[in-house]
Formats: sequence, C-alpha cells, structure tokens
Amino acid sequence: MPNIKPVSDLRNYNEVLNDIAVGEPVFLTKNGRGRYAILDIKEYEKLHAEIKLLSELEKGEHSAKEKGWLSLSEVEKELGL
Repeated sequence: MPNIKPVSDLRNYNEVLNDIAVGEPVFLTKNGRGRYAILDIKEYEKLHAEIKLLSELEKGEHSAKEKGWLSLSEVEKELGL
C-alpha cells in the first residue's frame, strides 16, 4: 500500500524520512493531489540505471532496424571469439 502524506507533514520531516525504505517511497500531496515523491537514494540510483539501460536498448533496437541485425557468427567475430 502506498505511503501517502500531506506535504504539511514535512514539518516533522524526521518522521516522514523514517517511513522511507527501498522500494517504499513516500508520496506527498498538496491540496489533495499527488505532488512529490521522496525515495531512498538506492532506489533512485536503481531507477536511474534502469532508465539508462532502457535508453541504450532503444538505441540498439533503432540501429538494428536501420542497419539490420547481426548474425551470431558476426557478433562472435566482432567480439574476437
């Protein structure tokens, strides 16, 4: 279940920070609407790495569509295997 708190709870920020765990961010609302998310730095780094990986995979797929796919033997040759 998501941990949702009003932004005014930041007055007691230590309490809010204690509720944050890896995989369990705290979502802050302003005027009853979702506005901010506070997450553990490890979770942030994981999300950032996933986004970077997906971006690289997208580049590879785009390149493959433009230039064609390599066969297994061509990949082995490129890697010197």
